[in-house]
Amino acid sequence: MRRTFLSAATLAVSALALTQALPANADGIGVSDPKDLGHGVDLRSVEVEHKAANVVVTTTHTDLRPSYRTGSSGSVFLDTDPDDRGPEYLFAGGFFLGTDYNLLEVDGFSDFSPEPVEGSYRMRVDHDTERVRIRISREALGSPERVRVAVRVAGTHPDGNDTATDWLGEPRSFTDWVAQ
Repeated sequence: MRRTFLSAATLAVSALALTQALPANADGIGVSDPKDLGHGVDLRSVEVEHKAANVVVTTTHTDLRPSYRTGSSGSVFLDTDPDDRGPEYLFAGGFFLGTDYNLLEVDGFSDFSPEPVEGSYRMRVDHDTERVRIRISREALGSPERVRVAVRVAGTHPDGNDTATDWLGEPRSFTDWVAQ
């Protein structure tokens, strides 16, 4: 009889854990990328979370280094309007110590405003875990109902040659839409 009680308790706890996990999955997406760049900025995965107050994009890399000599940098193109083809925003920054970042308005992948978007946004680079976490307030993005991203990274080899550009998936391709 005790064994039945423990099994029922375990089942109840498991069911509770599953119901708690479902809403978190409804507002996020994770996408993996193959190891295809022989440089520390090699993009391995992207996670997009569309939360109540912020959009959070987390990228993981292989052998991410803090040295400016890597030239490691990334661009996250954000599409917030399903009726307008292409991205409306670009978050761009370096992945090495002492670099900067900005959120810019864009019209597609090549036409962008030189003035940073007003609002709250932040990038944190953790070289130990090889992760870059970008947090942008939904307000800075116009409080979109849905968002999707295209991610591009690149760097510099020690001899000064540029690395190939590594896109998440095909160049200029977006993740699926993530609703708030």
